[in-house]
Amino acid sequence: MRFTEFNFLPNLLEGIEASNYETATPVQEQVIPPIMAGKDVIASAQTGTGKTAAFLLPVMNHLLKNHVDGQVGALIIVPTRELAIQISQHMEGLSYFTHLSSLAVYGGNDAQSFVAEKKALQMGADIIVCTPGRMIAHLNMGYVNLKGLQFLILDEADRMLDMGFQDDINKILQTLPAKRQNLLFSATMPEKIRQLAKKILHQPVEINIAISKPPEKIIQKAFVVYEPQKLPLIKKLLKETPYKNALVFCSRKQTVKQLTRELKQGGIKVAEIHSDLEQSERESVLSAFTAGRIPVMVATDILSRGIDIDTIDVVINYDVPGDGEDYVHRIGRTARADGDGSAFTLIGEKEQNKFAAIEQLLGKEVEKSVVPKELGEAPSYHPRTRSGNSGNRGPQKKFYRGAPKRR
Repeated sequence: MRFTEFNFLPNLLEGIEASNYETATPVQEQVIPPIMAGKDVIASAQTGTGKTAAFLLPVMNHLLKNHVDGQVGALIIVPTRELAIQISQHMEGLSYFTHLSSLAVYGGNDAQSFVAEKKALQMGADIIVCTPGRMIAHLNMGYVNLKGLQFLILDEADRMLDMGFQDDINKILQTLPAKRQNLLFSATMPEKIRQLAKKILHQPVEINIAISKPPEKIIQKAFVVYEPQKLPLIKKLLKETPYKNALVFCSRKQTVKQLTRELKQGGIKVAEIHSDLEQSERESVLSAFTAGRIPVMVATDILSRGIDIDTIDVVINYDVPGDGEDYVHRIGRTARADGDGSAFTLIGEKEQNKFAAIEQLLGKEVEKSVVPKELGEAPSYHPRTRSGNSGNRGPQKKFYRGAPKRR
């Protein structure tokens, strides 16, 4: 379905065309019509499916027809500042030929940014994209005007609940007008999301698109290793694998810091991003990464959602993520748009059960690549959560010597 078939206003279509949008993705085809019909929507879609435009475009179209000066027209609540920035930038591109105004409201900014946020929340803006904590800070000061709100959008709702924002969301909901259109987007639909949906949605249209499955075009491989083998292996991968941008995920920020130091010492041009960095530092690092000045980024799961860079063609899980959804979102950072991508996961001995659970969610085994001979003997893959054997068992012990002794 082409975007010209949705009956968007001409000035919005100009922004769509300027953004090189021609054919709608499946989630856009299914989500846009009910939103334009005034229905509440609950949608489940994997990362990289185009869901941001799926809710932005019909909301923008409605606000262009029903603009009210001095009011916030739509409130989009997201889990991280990175996602808030990304959506705001997306909005800027699509709204270029319109009069619509928008602002991202998130923590970590300077006093000048806080003043700009306060003004927008007092005087009105067509679309506000916010993180829960920052919005609560403004609400507590008593000047936020949301009486004319027409849309509430919760994006990555599952992530927000996982991050402990349930109470903040409830507080924000209490300040909103009862009559509004509600849109909820989530990668997964656990019971807590169902309960939240019942609380805020009215007779919603439910849409499910390819839940919890990474795009087939991503080449997935894994290496079963001893923990001391991870560092030399990732150095080898980064030196011998062709890529424009490589994104490396670690589960802890201390691991991010340590790995970044080790890679720099190994002659690899790399930067790090995690919650200890100031917002200005994070934006500077992301800008350098996007521009290609820094080819390798080491990050926590803060970047597993809310970063959309088409040139990321390699993702490496230095640590196995805690659950299958995090794995899907991590590797979904590659093979964006029409690009290809590869995802490598380093499975330590104590991480085998976690990875087996991820494979169960994926519905298939991920190919186990042979660990390079010079790194020594590697362990076999024997997770307790799976019956039988799989992957790179036995044979590695036949070919490689010098494995660390296990006591």
